[in-house]
Amino acid sequence: MDRLRIKGGRPLKGEILISGSKNASLPLMVAALLSDRKLTLHNVPRLADIDTMIQLLEQHGVEVTAGPGENGHARGTTLTLHAPKIVSTTAPYDIVRKMRASVLVLGPLLAREREARVSLPGGCAIGSRPVDLHIAGLKALGAEIDIDGGYLVARAPKGLRGARFTFPKVSVGATENMMMAAALAKGTTVLDNAAREPEITDLAECLVAMGVPVRGIGTETLTIDGVTSLQEASHRVISDRIETGTYAMAVAMTAGDVELVGGRLDLIEAAVQTLRDAGVTLSKTDRGFRVHRTNGALRGVDVMTEPYPGFPTDLQAQMMALMTRAEGASMITETVFESRFMHVPELARMGANVTIHHESALVRGVPTLRGAEVMATDLRASVSLVIAALAAEGESTINRLYHLDRGYERLEEKLAACGADIARIRR
Repeated sequence: MDRLRIKGGRPLKGEILISGSKNASLPLMVAALLSDRKLTLHNVPRLADIDTMIQLLEQHGVEVTAGPGENGHARGTTLTLHAPKIVSTTAPYDIVRKMRASVLVLGPLLAREREARVSLPGGCAIGSRPVDLHIAGLKALGAEIDIDGGYLVARAPKGLRGARFTFPKVSVGATENMMMAAALAKGTTVLDNAAREPEITDLAECLVAMGVPVRGIGTETLTIDGVTSLQEASHRVISDRIETGTYAMAVAMTAGDVELVGGRLDLIEAAVQTLRDAGVTLSKTDRGFRVHRTNGALRGVDVMTEPYPGFPTDLQAQMMALMTRAEGASMITETVFESRFMHVPELARMGANVTIHHESALVRGVPTLRGAEVMATDLRASVSLVIAALAAEGESTINRLYHLDRGYERLEEKLAACGADIARIRR
C-alpha cells in the first residue's frame, strides 16, 4: 500500500491549479443515465472516485470516453457519457461499497426504467449517513421501495409523478437524487429545504442544459418540471471548493505565498472569513486568488460546521490541523456528521493538543509539531495529516493513501511544485 513521506518546514510558494469538483462531478456523471443522448462534461478531476463511478455507470450501459490529456493529466478531464440503452438496473455491492455517491443512480434508474436495485452504500467511515431521506423523497414521487438483502429495491410501475416534498433536514445527496428523479417525473416537483451547496447549483444548471426546466436555483426551494426526454448537452464542472480550501489552509500552515489558479473565493466564503480572522490574507487575482501569511502568527478561531453557506464539514479536519499551530485556543464543533474526529489521535502523535468533548474539540495551539508515522482514517482526515506534516519538524509518513487518492488529484505533484519535500513511496 502506498505511503507519503513528507519532510516539514518548507513554506509553499508558487501556484497551484485547482481541479474540477469531485462532489459536483459524481452526480453530473450520474445524470447521463436520464437520457439516451450524449452528455459531455469538461473539467472532471481524474480520481479514484471518478474511476469507480465510471465502472458503475458502464455496467449500467453507459458508454464513457475520455478526451485527450488536459490540465496536465494523461487521461484527460473531458468525459463524454452516452446511455442509449440501460442494460442493467442493478448497482452491485462490489462497486457501491467503495463510494457512497453510488446511491445517486437510484433516482435516475427508477425514473427512466421504472425499477432499480441498488446496494446500500459505503464510503468514508464518518458516521451512519443513512439513506432514509432518499427513500422518503422517492416515495413521495410514487415509488415503492423495500430493503432486501442489503439492497434498496425500488419500483414505479406507472412511472414517477411530480409532488411537493420537504426535507426534514438538509441533505446534499438526497436533494441530488430527487432532482434527477424529478427530471423525468410526470408534472412538477417542488423541493423545500433543499440543499444549496454549489454542487447542487452545478447539477441544476446541467439539467437545464439537458432541457429540464429548473427554477429557484441557488435557493432552498427548487421547482422542477418533468420532461419526457432530454437533449444532448455540454457542461463545465465548477472548481473544487474543498480542494481550494484545503490548499489555502496548507499555505497558511507553512507561512507560504501561493496563487490558487481557478480557485473561487465566492464558493468558500465562510472558510475565507474564518481564515482571515485567523490572520491569513486572501486576495482575488485575475486567475483565482492569492493566499499568504508571511508575517505574524496564526490566531485561534472558533469554527462550527453547517450546511452551505456555513463552514463546510469537509474542511473541518484541515482547519483543525491549522489551529494546532495557532496562538491561543480554538473550539471546533462538528454538527453535520458524527464520528468525524478520527484524525485527532493521529494529530496527537505529531504533538497536537486536542481535547474532544462530544461533538466539539478544543484545540490548544502548540509551538511546534513533530514528524511521525500516522494513518489516514478517511478522505479529509488524510489531507489534514498532510497539512500538519508540511509544518512539522522532521519527517512524517502517512499510511493508507487510498483515502487521499479518492479526492485529491495529483496532490504530491502540486505541493512539490510549490517547494514541499514530499514523495510517494510505492510498495
